[in-house]
Amino acid sequence: MNTPKKIKVAHLTSAHPHTDIRIFHKQCVSLSKEGYDVYLVATKGETQLLDGVHIIGVERKGKGRFRRMISTTAEVYRKALELDADVYHFHDPELLPYGLKLARKGKKVIYDAHEDLPKQIMDKHWIPAVFRGLISRFFRFFEGYVAKRIAGVISVNEPICDRFKKHNVNVEQIANYPLMNEVLQLEGDVAKIPGQVCYVGGLFPTRGIKEMVQAMETVDARLVLAGNFVPASFEAEVRKLKGWEKVDFRGFIDREEIMQILSTSEVGLVTLHPTRSYLEALPIKMFEYMSAGTPVLASDFPLWRGIIEEAKCGVCVDPMDPSAIAKGIKFLLSDKARSSEMGENGKIAFREKYNWLIEEEKLLGYYTKILNE
Repeated sequence: MNTPKKIKVAHLTSAHPHTDIRIFHKQCVSLSKEGYDVYLVATKGETQLLDGVHIIGVERKGKGRFRRMISTTAEVYRKALELDADVYHFHDPELLPYGLKLARKGKKVIYDAHEDLPKQIMDKHWIPAVFRGLISRFFRFFEGYVAKRIAGVISVNEPICDRFKKHNVNVEQIANYPLMNEVLQLEGDVAKIPGQVCYVGGLFPTRGIKEMVQAMETVDARLVLAGNFVPASFEAEVRKLKGWEKVDFRGFIDREEIMQILSTSEVGLVTLHPTRSYLEALPIKMFEYMSAGTPVLASDFPLWRGIIEEAKCGVCVDPMDPSAIAKGIKFLLSDKARSSEMGENGKIAFREKYNWLIEEEKLLGYYTKILNE
């Protein structure tokens, strides 16, 4: 693909670290390899050149959630202005006002909507229920208002993209599928550990962690659980469950250990609760299990069921029912030949359809389109 050289691109985030997989390892590195001059303004990062990407670190300032958010976004914007980039690509809803400011200065601006914010707000239990609807409607309006006035919008799934297409013609779905190079590092005969099932990711109530642990009470298996509990009180609650005796808790781990756990497990769990945002999400964990050749036990949502049944790579269960989760685990552990076939089917689907190389081509094509307008 012929791309103009030395086009300066600035990715902006006030909420993600500079090592974020989607932002840095996928989008920024892909653009840098294509010949763009790529900068990433991010929190918790040292100013450095990493994999061809210029990292511009920003400190989080202020005390309290909202004060810190306001001061950090202002600092990200200040750094963005200093860069004087040709394209600004921002990744957080809290940066919407600054994306609008950059567009008014004549810059090409892209909003990357990682999640369905209005639906996500309706599931935020720390927001008083009486205010959720009002806040959700405001952000739905404001996202649309900004989308009409910037160059384009990228998002991770079809429903979110369809919503933004009402406001902007330059909307592209760039799914958050796994990197191919991580999987290639695990090529060869990776032995499955008998009776090992796993979940790696955010450990909070709506991810179904409590139900997973409860399911382990009646399963002759070991659950490898890795990630950070939020809130801390939830960890204390889960640790009191009888099924915790069969949990191997690893805490926060690096990518190498994550991929090792995924590839050596006999079952990968992604039994998220049926919240408004999860029902239409494409959880990267499901595709990482597939890439590692691990059968998937997933929530029985219509979208997820369609993917798993088409790929023949796992089974779906009611995520709110620990006994159903236990039954699903037992089913996948009961027939090694069948599970091995499901694992291989998942690998094939990953290689043919659900990997970053395919999405990378879409991203590069999108940038070319935006720059040519």
